[in-house]
Amino acid sequence: MPLMQCLHDEYARGTDWLAAWLGPITLLFLRIWVALAFWHAGVVKFEDPMGTLFLFNVMYHVPLLPPDFAAVLSTWIELIVPWFIAFGLLARPFALFLFVYNIIAFASFPGLWPHGFWISLFNTSDFADHKIWGLMLLVVIAWGPGRLSLDALFMRIGKTLGLRGGTREPAP
Repeated sequence: MPLMQCLHDEYARGTDWLAAWLGPITLLFLRIWVALAFWHAGVVKFEDPMGTLFLFNVMYHVPLLPPDFAAVLSTWIELIVPWFIAFGLLARPFALFLFVYNIIAFASFPGLWPHGFWISLFNTSDFADHKIWGLMLLVVIAWGPGRLSLDALFMRIGKTLGLRGGTREPAP
């Protein structure tokens, strides 16, 4: 076998192994990291409800919602939704939900973009954590939660039971 073919085959085998083993672990850590970021924000809001109400009435400008309702809603979103992402249960829809929520969060707080919204959007220092969280959520939306998730477990159970595509028809 020519040397180049051997190198190509070994490289392909190595990348397949990394994708099979490192990929799911990376997705798990990514899901937990972004879930913890949102959950910690919810815990802070929950522990100081008066401070949260003050922020939503004075500093945050959430569109279409009364400030008090937005404060309570955001607290519970941040306390509940991250668990679904961390465990990988309905991870794609919840990641999409948190992605949109993240956009609303940074757009609602002008203090995050001191250089103006569009300039801050494209520089690396303003609201960098929100940008990173958004990218992490996009990874989950695009590639799913990975093999180390409840979604994957339920899919394996469904295949074992002969379920296919949400129907109870046996697989061929």
